[in-house]
Formats: sequence, structure tokens, C-alpha cells
Amino acid sequence: MRFSNYFIPTIKEVPNDAIVKSHILMIRAGMIRQLTAGVYSYLPLGFRVFNKIINIVREEMNSIGGVEFQLPGLSPNELWMESGRYEIYGDDIFKLKNREMVLAPTHEEIFTTIAKANLNSYKSLPQIWYQIHTKFRNEARPRAGVLRTREFTMKDAYSFDKDWEGLDVSYEKHAHAYRNIFFRCGLKFFSVKAHSGAMGGKDSEEFMVEAEAGEDSVLLTEDRTYASNIEVAVSYREPVGRKNSNLSFEKFSTPNIKSIDELADFLKITDKSRLAKSRVFVNVKTNEDGTKTNEYILALVCGDDEVNESKLTVLFGLGLRPAHNEELPEITGADAGSIGPIGIKNPNVKIIADQTLKEADELVSGANENDFHIRNIDLTRDVNNIEYYDIRTAKDGETIPGTDKKLREAKAIEIGHIFKLGLHFSQKLGAYFLDKDGKENPIVMGSYGIGVQRLAASYIEQNNDENGIIWEGEISPFHIHLICVNPKIESTKIFSDKLYDELGKKGYEILYDDREDIRPGFKFKDADLIGLPVQVIVGEKNLNEGKIEFKLRRTGERFLIPENELIVLLNNYKYLFGFK
Repeated sequence: MRFSNYFIPTIKEVPNDAIVKSHILMIRAGMIRQLTAGVYSYLPLGFRVFNKIINIVREEMNSIGGVEFQLPGLSPNELWMESGRYEIYGDDIFKLKNREMVLAPTHEEIFTTIAKANLNSYKSLPQIWYQIHTKFRNEARPRAGVLRTREFTMKDAYSFDKDWEGLDVSYEKHAHAYRNIFFRCGLKFFSVKAHSGAMGGKDSEEFMVEAEAGEDSVLLTEDRTYASNIEVAVSYREPVGRKNSNLSFEKFSTPNIKSIDELADFLKITDKSRLAKSRVFVNVKTNEDGTKTNEYILALVCGDDEVNESKLTVLFGLGLRPAHNEELPEITGADAGSIGPIGIKNPNVKIIADQTLKEADELVSGANENDFHIRNIDLTRDVNNIEYYDIRTAKDGETIPGTDKKLREAKAIEIGHIFKLGLHFSQKLGAYFLDKDGKENPIVMGSYGIGVQRLAASYIEQNNDENGIIWEGEISPFHIHLICVNPKIESTKIFSDKLYDELGKKGYEILYDDREDIRPGFKFKDADLIGLPVQVIVGEKNLNEGKIEFKLRRTGERFLIPENELIVLLNNYKYLFGFK
């Protein structure tokens, strides 16, 4: 591709609204331009990278028996209401104002509807269906360039099996394909246990790249034998235990005390483990007749811990939400800051405590009366029908249970997510099949997603320097940046044109900078910014000596080589281009 005929609008300046490296470099290198918040145009260079990623994804999906579809972006509201996700997504889904329709953020509902109508026998199973298509999510705060947008390209796949064993096979096929995809995209990645969220289902695994631009928090060991999203991570904390003082609980005044830190200062203590933190949740349950019932939960953790909402969602379901401040007095009898497990106004509130508090005594918590707390609480003695689970958020520096391996917290970008949906969608949407005995069973499903633009941005986050992007491997937009230093000099122009043609015939993808009115310094700056693996520089002085310059982008190494040795040298570096 001749630079003079191509469109790569590089810029020197760092855009004011760009913070993360990938966003800055994708704009500066002329890969993308923002239209409005969370909406981007993909310019030729960026589009070329994305298409290379899509080709890799398609090849690997086809290799595991995937069949490609293209489904509509629009879907009727009633389908999402039937699955229960219309309310769960809430404002995160784009809703049309002049039609009862939404712009689909994902396609479980539509794929399941097709399966319902067509996969009616065990003879039709298993199936792996996928598409690579535009998705829409009404992100409240789109950020970090193409890492979090309102419109994006996603590969979403769905498996349909007749039993759980079949789902396990489909799940492992996708996990294998994903590892191949990310390896071929040149990413340093790892997988973590994860929460299924609005997808429903049970087992879930995320594929991550560690990067400061990431908005996911993960906990992992240094050897990465354990890695987990912080939403579901498990760690060991010493139980609070008992002091066996047998002190009776007593209420005391705590005027204007609203937080654990304020309570610790008020009591003049530094150990917050016996200051029980209380949070109230509402679980909205849908009854068989379509009516809704609220279930109330009070969650207790140590004062220096945080309640993990994702772990609570696993226990109670996707209808769980934090109670609103205005709901608290009616549920507990007090406002936030004075809530606790004793004297709750609503007797039907279910009390759940973290397992580190099991049998703990001499605790302090809210009295369910504004500006009052209770000391010397013994959970075994004073709180009836309490249940204990792991509901705390694991922390940096804690260890894996049963080992001395410490956990390190890191920021990461999610690049792929696989879910065992199980029966969640098939039962809700009525996707059943007849087994070999003629018995009707729900199809067992899996869901598997990859964000195409995220892969490109993640690669750039991991491969850049002060001068620009460093491309290598299969997703590099071109293999070689051929620079004719001064095309107005006939000899260099003729030689460069000939070299461009010869390299193209040998299968190399060339970006040929043949621009006439651009100074050499700007060409070299653009070459480093765009970041192709190899630069071949044709200048008058060297060419008069029968030589050309060869530069490796990653290391900056330069070689002056005889012009007739270029092909041999390129063959030595073919791994940089993803050649096998």
C-alpha cells in the first residue's frame, strides 16, 4: 500500500481527552477517531488490524466446529422480558422510543429462539453457533478509548448440548480456541475465575491481560497458578474468634457516627475486626403468577472488610440489589450508619454473616436506632437463624486458603469471557429437545464472548514505547514499512518502486512511504509511531554504495546491508510477521 494513496492521519499531539496508552496511540497513529462519547470511527489502518483479528477468531472458531451466523441488532422488548434481562440490564441497554425494541448488547435470547424452533431432537445436538457482529451497550461513562464503548464488535458464540457432560466438552473446546486466539494475537494473557453477572448460569472464566488501563481488579499469585477476578476471589483471613467474656450486650449513644472509621475513632480503637459492618440488600423475586416479592438480607462482615455483592448474587440470584437509603428505616428501623443484626424492625430480614465472624463475640454494631450502637454482641447467643458464608472481598497480601502463597492485586483488561449458562435461557425461553427415549429436556447452553477492538487495544497496551506502537506477529497491519527518503531523487524512487513490487510478490505486506513533500524526519517519526515490525529505508547516499538500511522496530537495531541481501535477512525475521 502506497502511503500517498492511503489514509493515515497521524498527529504529533496527545489528545486532551486521551489518558490510557492505547487510546493515545490509536488516535496519534491514525487508527481511530471519536465521533461522540463511546462511539468511534475505525480508519483504514485500524480497520486493517481489526480485520486481521477477526480472521484469526473466525479460523479458530471454525476449527472447533463453529458455524457462523449473522443475527439482527434489533430485538423485541418482549424477548428480553421473557428471559428476565430487560430489568437486569436496566439503563445499560439502548431502548427505542418509537418501537418496543432494543439494540442488543448480546444475543443469547435470539440464538435460543432459533434453537427452540429447530433443535428439537437429541440428533441435532451438539451445536456451536457464533457471529462476529456489532453490539450496543449504553455505558454511563465510556472511557479508555475502545476499551469501553457504546458500540463495538464482538464475537459471541453459543453452544447447545443435550447434557452437562456435553457442555463441559463445548466449554473446554472454547477455552482451547480462546487460548489459541490470544496467543496468535501476541498477547500475554491469563485466565481467572469469574462471576457470571447478568449472563446467568454457573461456571465462568475470564481471560485477562494485566495493564494499568484495566478496570477489572484481579488477585493472583506471582507464579499465576491461581488467578481470580476480585469479585469471586477466595482468600484466608484469621477468624475473629471468641473471647468468652460472657458480657451482656448493651446499647450506647453514638451521635453523628456514620461509618466504621468514625466508630473506631469514637471508641479509640485501631483493630476494626470486631466492629461488624452491616449492609442491607433487597432480592426481587418473581413469582409464578408474574408478581414480585421483596426478600430482605442483612450482610455482616468485619469492619475492615467489604461485603462482596457478586458473592451474594451467587447465593440469592440476579434480582439482588443494595437497598436504597430511603428504604432502610422501613426495613431496619434506622438510617445507614446505625444498622446491625439486633432489633431489626422487619422480623423477616435474613441475616448472613461472613464465615470469619462465625461464633464471634464482643462485637460492636448498629442498634437499628439512629445514633446508637450495641457493644458485646455474641452472634451465637444474641442472633437467631444467622447463616455463614464467604461474602467478603479478598484483599491484596492475603494468602490462598491452605497455602502460604500470597495474593497480589493487579489491574487487568478483560479480553474474553466464557460461561456455562446451563438451563437458564433454555428453560426461560422454552428451548427443549426430545431425548432418545422421547422425553423432553431443556437444552444445556454455554456462552462465549470476545471483544475485537479490546484485543487490539490490549496488544498496544502491552507493546509500546515512547515513540509509538510496536507491532509484531499476525495482527500487525503491515509487515514492512518501506521508506523512500526522497522520492524526488529519481534513482531512489525507481529502486524503491521496484523493491515495493518485489517484496509484494514474495507475500510481504508493505506500507510504502512514497510521499514527496514530507521531510525525512517526519517519515521516520511516523514509521516509529505506526510501529510496523521492520523498516527498510532507501536513501541516496547509501544506495550509491549499493546499500539500504534495515531497522527492527522493537529493539531499534539498525543494519546497513547490501541491497541484494534484503530477502535473506527478512527470511531470518519472518517470525516477526507471524509467518509459520
